[in-house]
Amino acid sequence: MKFRKDAVVDGKVASMRPPGHPEHRNLGGKSGALRAAIFGANDGLVSNLALIMGVAGAKAEPGVVVLAGIAGLLAGAFSMGAGEYISMRVQRDVFENLLAFERDELETMPDAEMKELVGIYQERGIPENLAVATAQAVHTDLDLALQTHAREELGLDPDDLGSPWGAAISSFITFSIGALIPLVPFLFGSGTGAIVWASILSGATLFAVGAAMTVFTGKNLVAQGMKMLAVGGAAAATTYLVGSLLGVNLS
Repeated sequence: MKFRKDAVVDGKVASMRPPGHPEHRNLGGKSGALRAAIFGANDGLVSNLALIMGVAGAKAEPGVVVLAGIAGLLAGAFSMGAGEYISMRVQRDVFENLLAFERDELETMPDAEMKELVGIYQERGIPENLAVATAQAVHTDLDLALQTHAREELGLDPDDLGSPWGAAISSFITFSIGALIPLVPFLFGSGTGAIVWASILSGATLFAVGAAMTVFTGKNLVAQGMKMLAVGGAAAATTYLVGSLLGVNLS
């Protein structure tokens, strides 16, 4: 068995398993932009909610709370967008390098590559004669062979490696939307009323975001929603308490 390539998925190195291993599948970028959008909204909401609650807890002037919220929104959105772009760009570059390496192997070692594909098919239970015939048919066209080996060996879809700009833009927008939610009540009010409305709106959104994450996690929708609500609520409560203590000590 020959050395398998490694891939980088979301900034982490993932070792490619032997041919035909089920964990090879779907390492490409089909859900990159959607994933970035969901996590962007979550990060924006939790981080800005915690920031706003901390400043509000310190009994700061309404204008200061709004200024802090806007600053947190802009700083976080640009940081998130840039981070997603870099992460997806590196991931795509690695995937493209893997495909180039695979193409080179197909051009220089076609027999070895065809034998490897036959082995993959046989591991799936396809009879040897049919596996050989299928692999031979695939290898009559280099592009078809590359597409097939990319999917079967690397778990990649060459036509969908993920869009750095798509991930960056969706992350920027959804982070901004998430960060705006706890800020809205302070744009139209102040004091306890704004804090209560910010908590209600943010709590409902946190639950919805947690539920949406089940698209990737496969977990129970209600449980994930409640978990996200608890985490975000704990962060907001902690910063509000810290802000209140600092406000008392500094007054």
